[in-house]
Amino acid sequence: METSSPTVFIVDDDPPVRRGLARLLKSAGYRTACFSSADEFLKHWKASPAQGCLLLDIQMPGLNGIQLQQELQAFDRRIPIIFITGHGDIPSSVKAMKAGAVDFFAKPFHADDLLRAVREALQRSDRESAAQAEREAVSKRFRTLTAREREVMALVVRGMLNKQIAFALGISEKTVKAHRGRVMKKMKVQSVADLVRATEKIGLDPAASPSPSS
Repeated sequence: METSSPTVFIVDDDPPVRRGLARLLKSAGYRTACFSSADEFLKHWKASPAQGCLLLDIQMPGLNGIQLQQELQAFDRRIPIIFITGHGDIPSSVKAMKAGAVDFFAKPFHADDLLRAVREALQRSDRESAAQAEREAVSKRFRTLTAREREVMALVVRGMLNKQIAFALGISEKTVKAHRGRVMKKMKVQSVADLVRATEKIGLDPAASPSPSS
């Protein structure tokens, strides 16, 4: 399998369980990587986040599965999680699912059910990876804007007309049109609606009032 293929990461402190899961997934054509603890995986993820999904035990020495899920939420790159545990309970499963887990399995489980969940998790990973790439591209374009262009853009996405923007910023309407044209070109959008969607992707608040440049 290509090294660029998504990886199914297996985190469980029980060696036979890790080996069994790895065999099952490899037989289905998946690339795997195994870790004996949540701490070990977290160290690896901090150094080298990658596309894929995570099969995660809950009860482990050190950092447990739920705590690892919470730690991973702080990263820009998200990884879909499937919980597998011999100590499953309703509160844990509810907490895990509310935090975005793909599925929650109590041992023993059916192999077909797990493989279905892995397929779903990897599909989610593909979508999130594409969305992350788009956010990074939009952020890169945004960084090319001058301070004045950002001010104009902020007012454009709030729905203000050129003459309103000119009055708000104390510049001519002709100058606003020039800045607006450069914003649309640099942001690679064709309409105000596209520009609004672009700002949403990178978390800009159209309602925030820009501070006029001197």
